[in-house]
Amino acid sequence: MGQKAIFFDIDGTLWDAANRIPDSTKEAVRLLREKGHYSFICSGRTTAFIRDENLLSLGFDGVLAGCGTYAEYRGETLVYKRLEQELMEGTIHILREHGVPTIYEGRYHLYMDMEEFAKDPFAQHVKQVLGEEAYPVAGHEKDMEISKFSCSTRGVSYEGVLPLLSENFSLLFHEDNCFECVPKGYSKATGIQEVCRRLGIDHEDTYAFGDSVNDLEMLSFVRHGVAMGNGVQAAKDAAEYVTAPLTEDGVYRGLKHYGLLD
Repeated sequence: MGQKAIFFDIDGTLWDAANRIPDSTKEAVRLLREKGHYSFICSGRTTAFIRDENLLSLGFDGVLAGCGTYAEYRGETLVYKRLEQELMEGTIHILREHGVPTIYEGRYHLYMDMEEFAKDPFAQHVKQVLGEEAYPVAGHEKDMEISKFSCSTRGVSYEGVLPLLSENFSLLFHEDNCFECVPKGYSKATGIQEVCRRLGIDHEDTYAFGDSVNDLEMLSFVRHGVAMGNGVQAAKDAAEYVTAPLTEDGVYRGLKHYGLLD
């Protein structure tokens, strides 16, 4: 078997809602390295929010982050999209006018005004994990470094802002009261395409594991898309194969199905 490249979403794929990684998943990533295959994180999170050592220490060859707006291979940056300042300031103004709570996501920091979020559990989690590195938007409008952003729809009339955002961003709606805004022309699929081009990986040798709406393009693009058994139906529909849920050794069993651990 030749060298393959496998791309893994984080949330709902590599770990659960409490950031627990199954032992079988850890073993699977180790075996991929032993077999000489490439393995990559491929997340909607930007790198500012991919810092858990239990995750990073598993031994991935690289990270694709921010829905394809960033990619690195063994420490070398291959892709990096930063939103233009004028567009960013205009977007902040629009979202404030419509009262839509927003987390702006960058390579080094996340930006959010906590008073917008009340008791939103995800915002509270971000603040807990990043502490002082979760910067306020207020006062940083002129120097924010971001690649994408996520908007809360919890108790918010947000529909009026959608046409204003859709000109420049692809909007990805999740079932848990939020949507992601990714600059047009970027996705997990475009990130994978560029990594494979740079590393000389044939499309026939690409695999991806995901569970969510921001995984759809990735699952459709690679030769072998694998949806987690706990994933949304749209992910299952986009995939070639549906494996077991994360907590039932889904990653390990999916890799075994394709003979990648043998």
